[in-house]
Amino acid sequence: MTNDKGQMTWQQLTLSNLPAYEWRKGSFLLNGLSFISRWRAGSWLLADWGEAIGALLISLVLGLGPFVSTALIGVLLLAVGGYWALITLADEGNPAAITPIHYTVLAYWSMAAIATVLSPVKTAALSGLIKLTLYLFLFVLAARVLRNPRLRNWTIAVLLLVSLVVSAYGVRQEFFGVDQLATWNDPTSELADDTRVYSYLGNPNLLAGYLLAAIALSIVAFIIWRGWLPKALAAVMFGVNLACLFYTDSRGGWLAALAALAVLGVLLYFWWRSELPRFWQIWTLPIAFGSCAVLLLIAIATVEPLRLRVMSIFAGRGDSSNNFRINVWDAVFRMIGDYPLFGIGPGNGTFNAIYPRYMETGFTALSAYSIFLETIVEMGFVGFAVFMWMLVVTLNQCVQQLNRLYRTRHIQAFWLMGATAAIAGFLTHGLVDTVWYRPQINCLWWLMVALVASFWQPPTAIDSGEKWGERIEY
Repeated sequence: MTNDKGQMTWQQLTLSNLPAYEWRKGSFLLNGLSFISRWRAGSWLLADWGEAIGALLISLVLGLGPFVSTALIGVLLLAVGGYWALITLADEGNPAAITPIHYTVLAYWSMAAIATVLSPVKTAALSGLIKLTLYLFLFVLAARVLRNPRLRNWTIAVLLLVSLVVSAYGVRQEFFGVDQLATWNDPTSELADDTRVYSYLGNPNLLAGYLLAAIALSIVAFIIWRGWLPKALAAVMFGVNLACLFYTDSRGGWLAALAALAVLGVLLYFWWRSELPRFWQIWTLPIAFGSCAVLLLIAIATVEPLRLRVMSIFAGRGDSSNNFRINVWDAVFRMIGDYPLFGIGPGNGTFNAIYPRYMETGFTALSAYSIFLETIVEMGFVGFAVFMWMLVVTLNQCVQQLNRLYRTRHIQAFWLMGATAAIAGFLTHGLVDTVWYRPQINCLWWLMVALVASFWQPPTAIDSGEKWGERIEY
């Protein structure tokens, strides 16, 4: 009885049994705009290519993101939002369009709005709220468009090809050299003059965060893509992305990649476990993780730059980068103490306006250098609780949908595994940095969350025995 009650509480918390809800039917406003639906039905372009155009807009954001200014990315995201509004108003109702993740994302945005209203610097907070809204436009459009397996494959392929260009240029910087745009290494360490690549993104930590999704998805692409040529391309992508990540010398990025690969490895193991001999069912994970740990220790012991960089993690204030973060975190803790419930408001503008009142001399910062601390300082502990709820619901959906996909052994499940691994990587990197608040990373973060949401189906659809993909493909 206790177990049943606990399971029911968990299902309610994670919205696991959320029914299909045709929200348009209950909306007076949208019903009043039904002429737009009739217009779409008579439009050859939107009727037949509506979702494909949405995928094209998302691909433009992904394809141009690493190479253009943040202002242009904002314009593209605004176009994404406008197009999402158009096809949503023109839709006659799609019961699978609102997922449990959508509700938590809406709650997250609502907390940001409340924090904006209560912010001591409302103008800066409003700017941050607008930026968040633009990112969420990408989420809602991608969550809708990526339900189509063909468009999902296309969009991910675009991301992987663009990431290959970015990582290849980063590897080139390692071999041919590149000017260091800032003091990214401890000037007192033996690696003071070491090159840290940054490709088109201008910062090695930012580049490392950008590559996390590509590393996970390139492994999945090797499994999904058919033919030796596509598989060879996927293998090259993985190798180049991983090499570029290594050359960033980003300790947070390295840890994040390990987390992403570990999560992906575990998910693949459980997917194929029933097909393995009894011995490998028991010993695959211990042997795999043990072997990786031994290889990692050997690499640390024999590769001096790697050893020095890894050991700096444990140097505390003895490393200038660590010391800088610790001083920033001390100031952030004091900020949280003064604005505990709803924070100072969203966006780096609010942080830049408030942080100087608390910072130690000489330790200016643009962010809290931790996603979790940044969320608390921007939206308080109330907003942080909603953020954690969103993560719990999202990761629960990953597990729930993988369990459902396992019944039909649908190959699209591997993309879901890749998205789950990427999310784990982003969160790990976010423990010690806030690079995924930059547009290039933030877009990838919400794309991965949307990719998870795109697999959701109402429980009744699964219970009726429909195969995954048949219901969601247009």
